[in-house]
Amino acid sequence: MDKGVLATALGSPAPFGQSQFAFMRGNAFEAKVKADGGAELLRLLYERLGGGAPEPAGDAATPDLSAAGPEGRAARTALALREATAAGGWALLDHPMLALEVAGSPAYLEPDAVVVHPDGRWTVVEIKSFPMIDASADASKVGAAARQAAVYVLALERVAAVTEGAEVGHQVLLVCPKDFSNLPTASVVDVRKQRAVTRRQLTRLTRIEDIAAELPEGTTFDPACAPDELDAAVAAVPPAYAPECLAACELAFHCRAKSRAEGAVEALGRSVRGELGGLTTVAGVLAAAAGKEGDPADPTVAALRRAAALRAEALESAAALRAGSIGDHAGSGDDGTGGAGGTAGADGAGRTGSAAGTAGASEGRS
Repeated sequence: MDKGVLATALGSPAPFGQSQFAFMRGNAFEAKVKADGGAELLRLLYERLGGGAPEPAGDAATPDLSAAGPEGRAARTALALREATAAGGWALLDHPMLALEVAGSPAYLEPDAVVVHPDGRWTVVEIKSFPMIDASADASKVGAAARQAAVYVLALERVAAVTEGAEVGHQVLLVCPKDFSNLPTASVVDVRKQRAVTRRQLTRLTRIEDIAAELPEGTTFDPACAPDELDAAVAAVPPAYAPECLAACELAFHCRAKSRAEGAVEALGRSVRGELGGLTTVAGVLAAAAGKEGDPADPTVAALRRAAALRAEALESAAALRAGSIGDHAGSGDDGTGGAGGTAGADGAGRTGSAAGTAGASEGRS
């Protein structure tokens, strides 16, 4: 099922994706790293993960992995990995195809490269176009790359389990542009933590067969269906929306609209949802904070009411300060006006008296 087409049919297309410029730049950088049979890539890997093995001398094997369909490519990749391990030399697999079971269904994955060491160790290589400045890269991007590589490690472990002498390394090689140039540099990333988390999450996923068994009879996700029928079909599968979905799922905008319409607290983020305990709607949270609903003995309700009281106190203080400031300004304006008027009156009286005296003196002289 193409979720992008489905989202468009539902009226909530996902307007995200990598820019064409970034896509072309990434492809150009990857081609440069893998040029000349991957000589530069193997050099970087040997410098950081050589492990005492003989240095690649330009004779590393680069097996052909072409085959029909993802199943055929995955089988061809597994065969190439077994042959390279048995040969006992360096081998570079460019864009191999791996299979991993997700919720009872096979998912096909394509890492940038996998390198087979002479000792039978397999290393995942991730090539990214974001820069590594002073041997350090953006932490969020490195974390995303580590989680991605951890999935590849899990998929490789399935093949290694049936390959004699094979071992999947839990340290992956991250290759990025150096500083502000287009020259490649590399860093080793340990993905054992990400691997453990991903493995645990995969075991907890509900199998697709179980989800399909609970759907109403005749449910279909055909984009050609009427919008109301398609919306009802999607609603039959309960979503688990969170703001993080916006960066990864084509149906995220549709699920966000539904979540907001229902007033679900999940729309505010997983951390907020975890803090609110049994309160599942925004309306319920506001009612609990106002003292209209909820058990006062519940720590979450008590915290909400305390926060509401602090907010009300802060608003009252701000209003009082604002009123005092306006009053002081008005008072200073009245004094200034009165003072100006008094000065004007005094000046006027003085000028009048002076004119009268001058006139009297003139008459005396006459």
